[in-house]
Amino acid sequence: MFLGHGSPMNTFADNRYTQAWAKLGATLARPRAILAISAHWYVGGTAVTAMEKPRTIHDFGGFPKALFDFQYPAAGEPQLAQRVRKLLEPLDAGLDEAWGLDHGTWSVLAHVYPKADIPVVQLSMDATQPPSFHYELGRKLAPLRDEGVLIFGSGNVVHNLRAIRREDDAPAFDWAERFEARVRTAIEKRDHAALVAYEKTGEDARLAVPTPEHYLPLLYILALRGDEPASFPVEGIQNASISMLSVQIGR
Repeated sequence: MFLGHGSPMNTFADNRYTQAWAKLGATLARPRAILAISAHWYVGGTAVTAMEKPRTIHDFGGFPKALFDFQYPAAGEPQLAQRVRKLLEPLDAGLDEAWGLDHGTWSVLAHVYPKADIPVVQLSMDATQPPSFHYELGRKLAPLRDEGVLIFGSGNVVHNLRAIRREDDAPAFDWAERFEARVRTAIEKRDHAALVAYEKTGEDARLAVPTPEHYLPLLYILALRGDEPASFPVEGIQNASISMLSVQIGR
């Protein structure tokens, strides 16, 4: 699944988005482990966290102290890291011992699996590569679905912080609504080529995706889709320019 994570303050919020996340955790089959692909680990290469106890990373500024104090003490799973590395060959993915879990992962999982009792491994996204690279990499992860691993992308289909409005329920910009609607329609039509080539949408895409890191996790999840239906368990635009649209593949 791909979940739109929005503000880190959703960690503590009780709103329609966090309630939907909690419902997913209560109704989905329990995975043995989670592979997370977060917008916030966007670096110059591909790596996978390989430590037994990943740290909780507070990769932001200007928020209340309570958010910096928050911990999500999920275990890692070095064996899963090795499995991911093998699946991605011949790409030489690194085994990382320094990163951990960033807020793109834990701010959502705090509601989906609040007990932090499922191992979590993160996969970085290579900032030097085009969208097609990320889609093809996602396809290589497909065997994990039959091995009890939940593959979890975290970002936002629309993510423009410069246009953000302070009120959570501020009316969405027209361009944000149009771009989100195009993405949803393309998912429903299984038009993955259009989603990979999202920049061809023009000005709406430029405003909705000024930088690609929050959009790219969606491509990893769509690449895993077979003949299954796609559903949208969470919908809405927060702060006028942050899409909270989420996509679930299968049931």
